[in-house]
Amino acid sequence: MNMATFREALLHKRSELSQGAGLKPLQSSMEHNNGRQGDMADQAAGNNEVHIQLRLKQTDAKILQAIDEALVRIEKGTFGLCRDCGEPIAEARLNAIPWTRVCITCKEKQKA
Repeated sequence: MNMATFREALLHKRSELSQGAGLKPLQSSMEHNNGRQGDMADQAAGNNEVHIQLRLKQTDAKILQAIDEALVRIEKGTFGLCRDCGEPIAEARLNAIPWTRVCITCKEKQKA
């Protein structure tokens, strides 16, 4: 497992999320919605858009925190070990989600 590759992927994703990844600013969505222009369907669509934007920003914040924690684990030498069982996390899983904290087995247990 090449830690430098994972570190680079984590830093790239963090930079991408920090820049908003092309999401339009929540403030402008809210200002547009507060103008109460259009019929009720337009207003409902505007409310839905604001809600979606807010959820995306919350999700991004959680991923950013997980990325920062993964970078700390790289520094500590514990990156790639499952937080719950201590076993190595499959490299394929780390390639897909480098900020993951748990192996697939423990993740499936959490969902059950």
